Amino acid sequence: MPSSLRPDEQFVRFAAVGVGGLFVDMGALWVALRLFGLNLYAGRVFSYLVAATFTWACNRTLTFAGVPADRALRQWARFILFNAIGGIVNFAVYVLVAVKLRDAYAWTGQVSAMLPYLGVACGSVSGLAFNFLASKFLVFR
Repeated sequence: MPSSLRPDEQFVRFAAVGVGGLFVDMGALWVALRLFGLNLYAGRVFSYLVAATFTWACNRTLTFAGVPADRALRQWARFILFNAIGGIVNFAVYVLVAVKLRDAYAWTGQVSAMLPYLGVACGSVSGLAFNFLASKFLVFR
């Protein structure tokens, strides 16, 4: 049974779940670093997997309800893969704005100082859009 939500409602739920995932990610990173004694890289892998599992479960239940439960592990793996690709899209857009755009023009003062933050914003929006579309059409189909 496909989701009865309109695409705009799905997107809002997907984004809200992502915000929740951000807090789960930060909490899991704290646990990895402080309680498990992992280094920054291993801790980040741990926190990503915890947060991605949280967002997958929430999106499966709240955003894309009606997906058959018998393919949960395969669906989780696709979600992890496509969200990692979305992370690469996010980072690539960040680099384009914060580094390449900065180097292409002679920006001065506050505009130059703001480009990294603009890059984060643009990267986040592009990663969110990619992850939503990948989840809607490739993961929770």
